Amino acid sequence: MEAIQWQTVLWWVGLCAAIIGHGGLYVALYNRLNACGLPRKTIKRFVWLLLSLCLLTPLFLVWCYEDFFVDILFGQPLLAEMPKGLAIYAFVCLTTWIYPGLGWFWSRPILGVQRSVVRRHVRRISVNRMVPTPLALTPKCRFESRWPGNQIFELAVEEKELQVPGLPPEWDGFKIAHLSDIHLTGHVATEFFRYAVEQANAWNPDIVALTGDIVDYDKCLGMIQPSLQSATAKYGKFFVLGNHDTRVSDPVQIRQAMEQIGWQDLGGREVEQSFGSRRIQLIGNEAPWFPAPVLDPRQSPSVSSNSKERPRKNPFRLALCHSPDRIEWAREHHVTLMLAGHTHGGQGRLPLIGPVLSPSWYGSRFASGEFYLPPTTLHVSRGLSGVHLLRIMCPPELALLVLRATSVATVTQPESVMAQVQVAPA
Repeated sequence: MEAIQWQTVLWWVGLCAAIIGHGGLYVALYNRLNACGLPRKTIKRFVWLLLSLCLLTPLFLVWCYEDFFVDILFGQPLLAEMPKGLAIYAFVCLTTWIYPGLGWFWSRPILGVQRSVVRRHVRRISVNRMVPTPLALTPKCRFESRWPGNQIFELAVEEKELQVPGLPPEWDGFKIAHLSDIHLTGHVATEFFRYAVEQANAWNPDIVALTGDIVDYDKCLGMIQPSLQSATAKYGKFFVLGNHDTRVSDPVQIRQAMEQIGWQDLGGREVEQSFGSRRIQLIGNEAPWFPAPVLDPRQSPSVSSNSKERPRKNPFRLALCHSPDRIEWAREHHVTLMLAGHTHGGQGRLPLIGPVLSPSWYGSRFASGEFYLPPTTLHVSRGLSGVHLLRIMCPPELALLVLRATSVATVTQPESVMAQVQVAPA
């Protein structure tokens, strides 16, 4: 009798594991589908197909193998009696615990794997209480912004001292204000973005970097100027475009509008500039939605082709990319620091687990935060807004980065993060 009970327990454990694996399989497919460079309408069709398959496949299996599932509920089925088709699909679902499951568990933020050493000070500001005008412009935005736990107007101003191995000593203390994923859709007022820009200005950054997804619709092109014109920096303001910028009938209009208010376009380009007495190589990579930059080999560090270790004397190479998926490209080209966005931090995060959904070939591994993959340090912003007007435990982010020169040895084991959170008064 006891053996029969244990067999029943094992069946239910296996069934639950297969169901979770089924969900994990479709989440993995969803994340990677949204990372490719297909047209947005095509991606949306595939997303609906995936959602339909995710919901209907279990119902179809129950319908096909009704007798076997009745035995699970009320009898004692034997493994040998499992129908072949059901066994194959159950095996596929269970293998997702190995791939991509093990990688997913390994990359949870709480484990700190491949994370950079960073010290941070965080201020949380309820922007809707700090500006005199309503930030929600549409009924949809007003409705969703009132949902319990929704943080779309709770700006996190995060000052971070980021250790960057390979950073030349003369760049120690260099300050970058990192903005990303503005998403001018007409749902959120320009005052929200202008407030974030003013917070960056008050910090006196050396440069401002914006890593894509600026405008979603042609009708919102006029929102660029009031949102971003006031940004100031000692050495300049630089931007690249993202996948949502392709939704505008002619993305060149976005580039022109940004340049008219003093921003410099790095999309698909490599430029070398002087910041005072220091030289920097600035690179913009908007792939796969726009052509990747063709880098000048004369500007690249001279290293062996099979080594990713940085030579002792390299220039500071700063790359602005929309997607963190460009990390291997950055490593191959010995980028010192790569800034990215696109993933919105997962839009929502679960306690301890962190993000689940993230439009990346790496899943939620690089959803947000600071990473070190030799020889490149990667910073991924959660962004400021999005087409989905819901953020749970994932507030919009203005990142204020202070770069610190350090040796590779000091980042082998990340330190615990020092964070202070302040909420602006009503």
